[in-house]
Amino acid sequence: MTNPVHITAPDGLPVIEMTREFEAPVSEVYRAHRDPELVARWLGPDGFTMAVETYDVRTGGRYRYTHRDPEGNEYTFNGVFHVAREDELIVQTFEFEAVPDVVSLETLRFEPLEGGRTLLRAHSTYPNVESRDAMVGSGMEKGVTQGYARLDAIVAA
Repeated sequence: MTNPVHITAPDGLPVIEMTREFEAPVSEVYRAHRDPELVARWLGPDGFTMAVETYDVRTGGRYRYTHRDPEGNEYTFNGVFHVAREDELIVQTFEFEAVPDVVSLETLRFEPLEGGRTLLRAHSTYPNVESRDAMVGSGMEKGVTQGYARLDAIVAA
């Protein structure tokens, strides 16, 4: 069994907040977010493949990757890592290239829990509520839940 993902989108605010616990230490959960080979194994919905063009998790680094669904449709994303503090924090932008005028700012906090576990807190801010609602309506919850289930297997190995 995998831990649940808790997602909230407060009324009238252009934000999404997520929390998820992992049965692994912060160092392993952070490594799975930093290492492009690991990220390609867990990020996104089941059945999608991921080609990483660049993924440089450091303050001032960049990323760009493309997901391909089982029908061959491609979805490319890019952003900048504004802050990366090992085993603690990642602040990045997130842009779906098919909608280039909507860039969100995401903060990921990696918090240690008792027993060598981790709480991941994610906070995303969008330009407006409509953009936030489009993200929520895109199937984001399914993709996040499925991806984190695969991440569980990676950090358990």
